[in-house]
Amino acid sequence: AGSLMTTKLSQPQSTLAKSLTSTSTNAPYFKASESTEFPPYVTNCPSNGLCSRLPPDCMTCNTNYSCIYGKPATFDCKIKPHVHCVDENNHEQENFTINMTCQFCWQLATSDYVCTNSTNCMTVSCPRQRYNATCTVRDHIHCLGNRVFPKMLYCNWTGGYKWSTALALSITLGGFGADRFYLGQWREGLGKLFSFGGLGIWTLIDVLLIGVGYVGPADGSLYI
Repeated sequence: AGSLMTTKLSQPQSTLAKSLTSTSTNAPYFKASESTEFPPYVTNCPSNGLCSRLPPDCMTCNTNYSCIYGKPATFDCKIKPHVHCVDENNHEQENFTINMTCQFCWQLATSDYVCTNSTNCMTVSCPRQRYNATCTVRDHIHCLGNRVFPKMLYCNWTGGYKWSTALALSITLGGFGADRFYLGQWREGLGKLFSFGGLGIWTLIDVLLIGVGYVGPADGSLYI
């Protein structure tokens, strides 16, 4: 009976010892993996640069929405974890201030953000078409509100067609429809080719229309 009791007691102890051993063995492994992980924004944050010139994703600022629109404003900011920066005296700091104009991101100048382009709208239509674009503020620009915002923009993409080339073809070889072929308008080109430029009348009209930019590429893009 005594040996049976010893066997029953020793079995849970050995199982417990194995679990403790496996836990203690795996613990340092998980700690090491966690210590080497960094947030995604760290890759965009220059190390040991000026704190005031860090991209907005590298800092957290107390936004003051009571500032006067269009006027300079000062905001208190703090760097995010794993970000290192210095002041003008090359001293490492965590808290700093930035100066910027009091305005929302969608009110910035067009040179301060980048927007997506659309190749599905006609740039030469009348009235000129617009499309829904998604705009993102450049990294070195600070503003209020969302840094990614929607905006209605005019169609302004290009397919690589040159206005000077189209005009030159219209003047020299317009009677054979070369200008229309160049712009991708095959039906009009064939019409001019077999009618000898509409006996010259169609050729003169196309020179005028291409010269003022009324006739453009068939894909609806702008001249370059």
